[in-house]
Amino acid sequence: MSSELSKIAAKIQDKSLREKVTQLIEKPTIRIGEREYTGLPLAVSPAGLSHHHSYSGGLLEHMEASTEIALGLCKIVERIYGGKVDRDLVIAGMLLHDIFKPLTYERMEDGTYATAPLADRLDHLTLAVSKMIRMGFPLDLVHIVGAHHGGSAGPIWPRTIEALICHLADITDSRLNGEVLRAARYLSRTATGEELNINSSKEAFDIVRSKQSEHSNSEKANLAVKDAIERIIAERKKG
Repeated sequence: MSSELSKIAAKIQDKSLREKVTQLIEKPTIRIGEREYTGLPLAVSPAGLSHHHSYSGGLLEHMEASTEIALGLCKIVERIYGGKVDRDLVIAGMLLHDIFKPLTYERMEDGTYATAPLADRLDHLTLAVSKMIRMGFPLDLVHIVGAHHGGSAGPIWPRTIEALICHLADITDSRLNGEVLRAARYLSRTATGEELNINSSKEAFDIVRSKQSEHSNSEKANLAVKDAIERIIAERKKG
């Protein structure tokens, strides 16, 4: 488990829950029939194939960012609205909501990601809920994971404050990252005629920021984007 995830998990006050969450993060596998399914390492798994965090390490970023957003929402509920929130459930929910995504992706020979065979039969929500029930996680936490897509895109609407916070945190970070990726791809295509394959959130933000710095003139803006792309390519070669 990464140092950042360890720090987040350490915020869970309930020792038993913290240990169980850590156990699942360290070994996100599931047995179906006679086969034990394992997926990509968390450190390299994307969180999506195209819309958001669709690059190596994207899942870890999403887990960390969405947890920060969720904790911010907890503060709002408590300090401004006077509500009560079980932060242990929120933290655990954000750490586990996409924990089985690595089992639904596979890395191709050209370095891109595609849908794994398991994902043709079961989605990451179903896998996570099944595993969590087997491991004896609290019902309210299982509900958070099962409801984090909301009722329109998932099987059930959030029915608790904690589930609602986690749902909103998930879609907020997904939308933030997805919009920046979309903008960076568009800008690269407009400036160079070819769409750059974005390898990290930093690359996407750098491209969008370069456009902002020269917003008063389209020609200068395109040149700024080209310069940013050239720097990105140069950095990749160094790495």
